[in-house]
Amino acid sequence: MPLIWAAISAHGFGHAAQVVPVLNALGRLVPNLRVLLRTAVPASFFKDRLVIPWELSAVQQDIGCIQDGPLTIDVDATWREHERFHATWADRLQQEVAAMQAARPDVVLADTPYLALAAGKAAAIPTVALVSFTWDLILSDYLVPSHLDGQALLQSIRTAYAQADLALRITPAPKIEIFHRTIDIGPIAEPAPPAQDQLTKLLALAPEEWTVLVGFGGIPLASLPFAELEELTGYRFLFDGPIPASSTRIVSTQSLPFSFKTLMASVDVIMTKPGYGTLAEAVALQTPLVYVRRYNFADEQALVDYLHRYGRGIELSREDFAQARWEPAIRQVLGLPPPAAQPPLPTGAREAAAVLAEYF
Repeated sequence: MPLIWAAISAHGFGHAAQVVPVLNALGRLVPNLRVLLRTAVPASFFKDRLVIPWELSAVQQDIGCIQDGPLTIDVDATWREHERFHATWADRLQQEVAAMQAARPDVVLADTPYLALAAGKAAAIPTVALVSFTWDLILSDYLVPSHLDGQALLQSIRTAYAQADLALRITPAPKIEIFHRTIDIGPIAEPAPPAQDQLTKLLALAPEEWTVLVGFGGIPLASLPFAELEELTGYRFLFDGPIPASSTRIVSTQSLPFSFKTLMASVDVIMTKPGYGTLAEAVALQTPLVYVRRYNFADEQALVDYLHRYGRGIELSREDFAQARWEPAIRQVLGLPPPAAQPPLPTGAREAAAVLAEYF
């Protein structure tokens, strides 16, 4: 029975959100396909999303970044954790190789753990990287602690990435040159059908009351400036996190009978950071997006450029976000005209699946 080994970074849910549509599309091309998910992403994420038979093997694949909430990266802690990860590299690699040899997959897909690519090479299994960035690109922007040999660590990561047989670079993405062979593919997005009428009725929205979905991805916000937001009349904020019991203008998304993807397709505005999954879906849906930047994540500029070319987006400063000075940006993004350029069709999952199908 055909088997694909999918190694997925657990830094947020963005990598898993890219992989799932590819696996679903591949399942339509390869009969009886099974997938082994090698990741620390929780099983709950894949339930009701991944339609082919799957098994989860919860093993850490990489570090990603150590964060204090979705907007702040602890640079020193990130370097320290990478140093610890690589101190046991030989053992980790041996464990992955042994597991691959036991499972005997037809191909290894990595988004974007470099450990899996090195292990696949050592196990003589074809390896494909699915990338919108690589971890060496992210780390290379960060100041290295004085005690650590950052260049040696980056070189180890690059050496592992370079062992991939092929890379599929997802649109949009920064320039990535580490791979020997790269194929560019379209955006990966699977917008859900809208349920705007049902949402309007459920929330008992008043005429001209706007809905704003506030979601910052798999690394959630701890809180919002709730008291200040309660004063913003004319809006209903749907927050992907806990809310005060007394809130009248703020609604927890967990209390609604809709998936987050359905809410993205049903609200007037999305507020988030520039992360691949939410931004690509917002462009595909043509939903206005207000974003708060980190300014130290390597793929962020490519995503912002893509949004401003093909969608409607307005930046909100971190200070204005924290102080609930949201209304000018929301009003501005709602007033933007449609983009002059038509967005690329979200064909990336089908394109990736067509390439991967050749390995079976």
